[in-house]
Amino acid sequence: MNAPRVSIIVLNWNGWKDTIECLESLYRITYPNYDVIMVDNGSKDDSIQKIKEYAEGRIKVNSKFFEYNSSNKPIKVFEITEDEAREGKFNKPAYEKFDPDRRMILFKNKDNYGFAGGNNVGIKFALSVLDPDYILLLNNDTVVDKEFLTELVKVAESDEKIGIVGPKIYYYDYNGRSDVINFTGADLILWKGKEKRYGAGEVERGQWDKILAVNKIEGSCMLIKSKVLREVGLFEERFFCYWEETDLDFRVKREGYKLLYVPTGNIWHKIASSNGGVLGVFYEYHMTRNRLWFLKRNTFASVMRRHLIYVLFWEIPFKLVSLVLYYKRPHLVFVYLKALLDGVIGLKTI
Repeated sequence: MNAPRVSIIVLNWNGWKDTIECLESLYRITYPNYDVIMVDNGSKDDSIQKIKEYAEGRIKVNSKFFEYNSSNKPIKVFEITEDEAREGKFNKPAYEKFDPDRRMILFKNKDNYGFAGGNNVGIKFALSVLDPDYILLLNNDTVVDKEFLTELVKVAESDEKIGIVGPKIYYYDYNGRSDVINFTGADLILWKGKEKRYGAGEVERGQWDKILAVNKIEGSCMLIKSKVLREVGLFEERFFCYWEETDLDFRVKREGYKLLYVPTGNIWHKIASSNGGVLGVFYEYHMTRNRLWFLKRNTFASVMRRHLIYVLFWEIPFKLVSLVLYYKRPHLVFVYLKALLDGVIGLKTI
């Protein structure tokens, strides 16, 4: 029996150095039936050229997680335009002549459509042209274990009601360590708009080595059954970035599918590499605004009212003190307040 086909979508935005390390780790995996779809999200640097040079074997990747493999270079790059991707114009017979570790599909979006919109272009292309059994979304600032995809697919195939699975995610570098857990799934405290994030900051001791049903699989690495995406739809593009994967997670669960954390699939994540980090303007704005939109789309009005009371009487005072006095980032107060205002205004249409 053939292994299910998995189309892997990696989204790049001005981050080719991270991306080629991610790609080099991907091309070392043991899973036999996969596609690598490299979507550049309107980068302003020379990402496209550098990624092609990597595929040609002209850039050697250095990583603490693996040794560079020159034996599968050059990798054949099938480059198409965004319009061709959207229209499904692709020479699939020529592409299929190459082994999975010797081929790559590459296209550049005309603009930065965010995590949601950028990935949606890749997902639609994969579903219409390659017809995979699974879509794997993978952040470009990750490195994967060679067995990770085999382990994810094995669990996903065990039950037709499993919709999404995700791996154990470690910090790429936590004060020099690579054995500190970042994510093993999460549940949500909806009235606070916060995650109960499992394993975060814990040193690996085998304490999260059981499969776990959760409410959230993180967008940095999520394996989704194609039939589920065709049933529930893709990312809501108005989110642009952050909370869109949680919105998808909840829609999948509402249709009766399970979300599972898989402890035997391992990756390492650099965390918010492309947007300035968790104390950046981009992160603060989109995490705050989109939280309100997520709650409007996925909870009852009573939960939303309780959340707004919580924000007014607890979160706003706490943010003022922490951003100004502790983090010394007073400019983020204005970003946070604008995000709240835009979020409330957008509740009518989201």
